Amino acid sequence: MSLLEQLYRHRLLAIVRAGDPGTASAIVDVLADEGIGLVEVSLTTVGALSVIRRAATGSRGAAGLGAGTVLTAADAQAAVEAGATYLVTPGISAGAREGVRLGIPVLVGALTPSEVVAAVELGATAVKLFPVAQLGGPSYLRALRAPFPDVPLVAVGGVAADAVPAYLAAGATAVGVGSPLTGGPDGGSLDALRERARAMRAAALPDGARR
Repeated sequence: MSLLEQLYRHRLLAIVRAGDPGTASAIVDVLADEGIGLVEVSLTTVGALSVIRRAATGSRGAAGLGAGTVLTAADAQAAVEAGATYLVTPGISAGAREGVRLGIPVLVGALTPSEVVAAVELGATAVKLFPVAQLGGPSYLRALRAPFPDVPLVAVGGVAADAVPAYLAAGATAVGVGSPLTGGPDGGSLDALRERARAMRAAALPDGARR
């Protein structure tokens, strides 16, 4: 299944940032257990590549495992070597260009119409609309749908569970969620994480439907 197909199917991309690799790996495991099919490990996480490598070689597999905050060509290469199956960037970066060159799916960060055009021209699999919650929310995403009806848009940046349906109704292909789901760098209680994962998944797929 392609990344775009997975985005349409799951409607949710979990973003993991943690202060240490053990915490990050525990978060990734819980998300997988709770049926979160797309997980991005940000390269700002301490030991991120080891977390990706562990997840990629574990029993859960790596079909939905990506690397985020990919800024440089070296970042892109290292993430792919570690086992990431897609890359996510905060903007149009050298890392995005290298991912496209390597033939791996890339979610390229953009916010303005000109940046969306540039991301599409670069070869983005989908456009990460970031940081959308702080700068316009669902109404801004809906406005972008008019000139870009066929561009897959993933809403990222401060998206809370109760706002997920509004972003999807506004035309988002999926939403990307970090701290509101994972609980921040220290992760907090894994039991609480499980509850948040279930709530976020239910918000993204309220009727349990799959595309």
